[in-house]
Amino acid sequence: MQMEGNVTVVTGASSGIGKTIAETFVREGGKVAICDINMDGADKVVAELKAGGGEAMAVEMDVTDEDAVNRGVDQVAKQFGRIDTMVSNAGIQIVHAIEEFPYAEFRKLVTIHLDGSFLLTKACVKHMYPQKSGSLIYMGSVHSHEPSALKTAYVAAKHGILGLSRVMAKEGAKHGVRSNTICPGFVKTPLVEKQIPEQAENLGISEDDVVNKIMLGETVDQEFTTMQDVADVALFLASFKSNALTGQSIVPSHGWYMA
Repeated sequence: MQMEGNVTVVTGASSGIGKTIAETFVREGGKVAICDINMDGADKVVAELKAGGGEAMAVEMDVTDEDAVNRGVDQVAKQFGRIDTMVSNAGIQIVHAIEEFPYAEFRKLVTIHLDGSFLLTKACVKHMYPQKSGSLIYMGSVHSHEPSALKTAYVAAKHGILGLSRVMAKEGAKHGVRSNTICPGFVKTPLVEKQIPEQAENLGISEDDVVNKIMLGETVDQEFTTMQDVADVALFLASFKSNALTGQSIVPSHGWYMA
């Protein structure tokens, strides 16, 4: 039970990678806050976790709203008594060539990913610093290191998250708080599946070519990373026993990017 007594805040946890991370942490004895703007989905996940004997709570949280983030994190700390782990996972994807990229959509994506990570960090360390322990986990991407066409907003945001995480490794060190970034390759979530026809249309190629040449072309085995792969890395980072591992990016990507 690697997460026994550990309280984790996970954003974007009503589905996809966030949900799988929450399930994995609860299975290992952790208490998890399912934070999302989709409260129907969050409540459903909590019900499933509780039915399996786990401890979880649903928290309505728009990660772009500072008051909502602060209120939600404080709510978790009040109910569970502490905050041990933060998983900043909420995100969206919007793809366009830059000459066709509406600025409002660029700002929307960057605000959710990067501003949301900043606001969640600020709210969580308020609880972590006094207890002299904590693990900040950010959901980056291979795109924190490598660019792809049509993704100016996403690549910029994911590079920014990597920088934020590294700064927090330095700022958090004296408080016993470590900070790391998970940088997955393509994970076949609804977010990625939506991109396949969009990129096929934008690039003028088939959907098969999007998958095999664009998404998986640089992997060593033409395989998607799984949600469980990412959750297992999150579990490793959250349960790591010392501050030796901080300021790092771990890249589960089937060899697409080799750090």
